[in-house]
Amino acid sequence: MSSSGTRILSRREIYSSPWIRLIEKSVQFAGIERTEIYHNLDLPDYVTVIARTPGGLIPIVYQYRPAVEQYTWELPAGLRENGEDPQKTCRRELLEETGLKTESIRHLGAFYADTGRLNAPLHAFYVEASEPDPDFVPKEDLEVKFVTEEELRDLIFSGGFRLISHVAVFLLLGL
Repeated sequence: MSSSGTRILSRREIYSSPWIRLIEKSVQFAGIERTEIYHNLDLPDYVTVIARTPGGLIPIVYQYRPAVEQYTWELPAGLRENGEDPQKTCRRELLEETGLKTESIRHLGAFYADTGRLNAPLHAFYVEASEPDPDFVPKEDLEVKFVTEEELRDLIFSGGFRLISHVAVFLLLGL
């Protein structure tokens, strides 16, 4: 199926906040006379970091997520601020959430989490990081844990680490 002839007839912002915009689009597909209405969430670019310390440990963070009404284990991550470079966001989020400094950084790619509902590119990075700072104190609503690759794999398969976009970033390292 070719997209040739498929057109967005209109776009309308339904709701807006500093973190999210709800957009309504009227779409006419090629060869079809009627139009369809679609809704998508427009979010800032998102950065996810899989880091490894010189000792081979991977930092993960535990925090409460109101959307799923529970605490979840995740990789360090966050939103780009005011158009900052994704690498800068990567370094900032890793330092803020784990206290780790970036020694070397590799961009693994930019991906979409859900092309049917979200307009939110996810930038994935692999970082060779410093050893953990023993004096680092995370924000009060955040817990940091350092795990081996095998422990992270076990956490994924046991259902303790369930954010699929972060699982995918972990799997990118094996490719």
